[in-house]
Amino acid sequence: MQMNKTVLITGVAGLLGSRLADWIIKNKPEYTVVGIDDLSGGFKENINPKVKFWQMNLIEHPIENIFEVHKIDYVFHFAAYAAEGLSPFIRTYNYDNNLKSTARIVNECIKHNVKRLVFTSTLAVYGHGDGGIFREEQQQAPIDPYGIAKYAYEMDIQVAGEQHGLDWCIIRPHNVYGIKQNIWDKYRNVLGIWMYQHLNGMDMTIFGDGNQTRAFSYIDDSLEPLWNSAVRPEASKQIINLGGIEEISIKDASKVLREVIGSGNIVHLEGRHEVKHSIPTFQKSIDLLDFEYKTSMKQGLTEMWNWAKDQPMKDRFVWPSYELDKGIYSFWK
Repeated sequence: MQMNKTVLITGVAGLLGSRLADWIIKNKPEYTVVGIDDLSGGFKENINPKVKFWQMNLIEHPIENIFEVHKIDYVFHFAAYAAEGLSPFIRTYNYDNNLKSTARIVNECIKHNVKRLVFTSTLAVYGHGDGGIFREEQQQAPIDPYGIAKYAYEMDIQVAGEQHGLDWCIIRPHNVYGIKQNIWDKYRNVLGIWMYQHLNGMDMTIFGDGNQTRAFSYIDDSLEPLWNSAVRPEASKQIINLGGIEEISIKDASKVLREVIGSGNIVHLEGRHEVKHSIPTFQKSIDLLDFEYKTSMKQGLTEMWNWAKDQPMKDRFVWPSYELDKGIYSFWK
């Protein structure tokens, strides 16, 4: 009798982690899902009751116990605090959260002969890229500490593959949104921020002129490709952009959301230190992971908005103090 296989998902209470856990439990019943989260950016109610959940901090707690108790086949390392714009003002936290935590996961994957580590990086590793177009093979040049931390760990994972035989796949998702997203964080997830603002009678805010362009990704379109990144032989030791393929400006994205909601006002705040255009190539995700862009932005926002309207009121997360105040934007003071 074949024993169940096991996957470990870090950040299992967040958007990517909770939704992938749901997908695996529904579509791959032969797998047991183990999840880690410290609930600093996700919510316990997001976690599927069939997940074997460990509430732990990846930096301080004995995560080696999880690998001893469970025979882990695949690891999806999603845990991170993805606040690019804020990261220059919380440098120490950023590097602890994104470097130390990943180092511990990589060590355990090597020790326990995990079949593959899937690491979610970010488009922030590209910096300004080549005219705003991001191809997997181009030189990375991140412009903020968050992107720097992710790029550092991309390199470390590749070295672990060369020196210790770790199999890996690096996924660079972008602007993912959908049901179970944290809409109560003031510093990240622009679509969720706008929904929170509107639900609380506030104007929706745009940094600068709103002509920044992005490619947004509805989470449902990426779930099966994420699974494929762990189990497909052709995804071994590959770096792959994953997500939406349609370029849209921030101001036009706000227009789509306001059409879905039926109302809403926009106010423009000072511009931030950020990449102006962030548009990834996507052919590699189609060829290797069978990615399909199925969900239009209007459809995805409609589904997310219908979910957001039914959520209970929660306290908004606001940093009580920053590590660095010099140069911080007026809207975060």
